[in-house]
Formats: sequence, structure tokens, C-alpha cells
Amino acid sequence: MSGASVSRAAPLIELRGITRHFTLGEQTVQAVAGIDLAIRHGEYCSLMGPSGSGKSTLLNLIALLDRPNSGEYRLDGNDVTTLSDDDLAGVRSRTIGFVFQFFHLVPRLSAAQNVELPLLLAGVAPRDRAARVAEALSALGIADRAHHRPAELSGGQRQRVAIARATIMRPALILADEPTGNLDSAAGAQVIEILERLHAEHGVTLLMVTHDAALGQRAHRHLRIVDGRLAADSGADS
Repeated sequence: MSGASVSRAAPLIELRGITRHFTLGEQTVQAVAGIDLAIRHGEYCSLMGPSGSGKSTLLNLIALLDRPNSGEYRLDGNDVTTLSDDDLAGVRSRTIGFVFQFFHLVPRLSAAQNVELPLLLAGVAPRDRAARVAEALSALGIADRAHHRPAELSGGQRQRVAIARATIMRPALILADEPTGNLDSAAGAQVIEILERLHAEHGVTLLMVTHDAALGQRAHRHLRIVDGRLAADSGADS
């Protein structure tokens, strides 16, 4: 999905009537209840809401890690609602970068090898992989930690490795799920500065899920979900 034929004015993310429910015994839980949402290229959005409101479910749907029960999802102008699992995996690898609260690094791999993994899976040539990994680690100030495993890194350093891995394929969209939730305040501030710099300097679309109201307010557009519905959207009329 290159998006070459899609206007930059068109939404990167467009959800129409998206629903997702789960069956627990005899009970049906409506986690996402008919959400309409459009996020343009280059926007910086926060997604907030109480626990159990549907934030994680909505993020998983946008991330193509889950499928809606109904509705349509267009990503960069392409309908991804009915793609096969293999096609979805390909779209994710090319278009979406993930930054999680708990890093999800491979413990037995070095920092450089963790960052290299998406390039390896995409079949990028070894010489090109090495150059791009070195550039990414240097840009995030952790080149001297390239050969350290995750257990040998601080929390802030692990999250920098995770950001390098998330952006190594140069995705159009970064999804950050509580990216500072497992860090102290100083390391968390540095991680947010890095994500915001990627947005400002490279035009990356940034969607961040957070419980931190102050962090959520840093975004340019604020989304709030309650009981599976979009209860507030500061950019709805823009």
C-alpha cells in the first residue's frame, strides 16, 4: 500500500460505522459501538477514556490486529475490512509502527537486532539493513547500546529501541499505547519529545492512547471514547 494515488488531503484513517462485540458466556459485550472517525495525514491525536471504555479495542482495530463485526475501515484510501490475514500483515509492516507500554522487545536479541527485525522480515538486503539500523539508533541517541540486550538497558533506552523498531520501515502511522506508562517522569518526557519530533519533522501521523490527561492535552486533536462510543472529538468540525 504505497498510497501514491491517494490525495494527501484524504484521510489516512477512515472508520464508518465500526462495531466490535465479544461474547462472554451468555453475555454480549459491545466494546466498540458504531464509531465514525476520520484522521488525516500528519495529525497528532490522543485517545482517552475510562478503563473498559473500548480504547484498546479501537486501537487494535485501527492497528489491523483485530477485525470489526461490522462497518468499513479504509486505510490510506484502501478498504482493509475484508483483506486476508496475510494481506493485513503486509499492510501493517509497511504502514503502521507500534510503540507499547511494555516495549515488547525480543529478550535474546540485541538492540540492533530488535530494530533490524522488521527489515529482515521485509526482505531488505543485509547492507541496507545495517545502514538503516545504525542511522536509527544514532538518531535516538543509543548507538552505544546497539549490542546490548533489553535486560541490559534502562526503561527509557528500551523504549527508544522500540521507537527505532517502530519507525525503521518509515511508516505513515505510529500507534502509541501508553508509551510512557512504564517509565519514570524524566524518561517519559524524553520519549514523548522523540515521538513529537517524528511527527513534526517527518509528518508522521501519531495516535496515542493514554490515561494521562496532561499528556493527552499535548496532542493537537483530542478524542474521547466512553462505553464504546466516540463521546468527544476536538477536531470533528475542522
